[in-house]
Amino acid sequence: MELLEKPEELRQCYEPALERAVLKTLPQLDGHCRRFIALSPFLCLGTSSKDGADVTPRGDSPGFVHVLDDRTLAIPDWRGNNRLDALTNIIENPQVGLLFLVPGVEETLRVNGVAHITTEPTVTQRWRVNGNHPKSAIIVTVREAFLHCGKALIRSHLWQGTYQVDRSALPSYGQMLKDQIVATESAVELERSIAEAYRTKLY
Repeated sequence: MELLEKPEELRQCYEPALERAVLKTLPQLDGHCRRFIALSPFLCLGTSSKDGADVTPRGDSPGFVHVLDDRTLAIPDWRGNNRLDALTNIIENPQVGLLFLVPGVEETLRVNGVAHITTEPTVTQRWRVNGNHPKSAIIVTVREAFLHCGKALIRSHLWQGTYQVDRSALPSYGQMLKDQIVATESAVELERSIAEAYRTKLY
């Protein structure tokens, strides 16, 4: 296997980037970025540490990510599995990458910046669901933002449902966990616990 180890070796394998692909990078959010974020119910958050890189999904109703100004975003940290992978990474290395998706739209929005975590009530109380607030929020200072073309989503037919599978194509989440970890509960008990958490512990 031939490995490419130098940027110039990699660049020789590809045509030059289109001028518009270079020029589209913005140093802050514009009106189109703001609108995209307002319509997005889902993003992927990329973080890293000395142990490596990680990507975690974040989702809620459209507009759950708040645009505080043209250079600042606030993302609620709603209840999860309490591993705190992304949050711990941010403390070690504040550089983050965000990928926003809007159902039905083939283009995506990429935002790169520097993040920090806050438990300040004036921030966390911006979100309220069933009387609950997130324990913390991720504040991202935008370094660059740009729209990404739709080729990946077009190839994947993501919004067309072409490759959607019946849930029975995979074992239940509880069964997969049972197969992967040493658990005293049965797969059925795990699945029941997961379903209860989905029902009562989203927020």
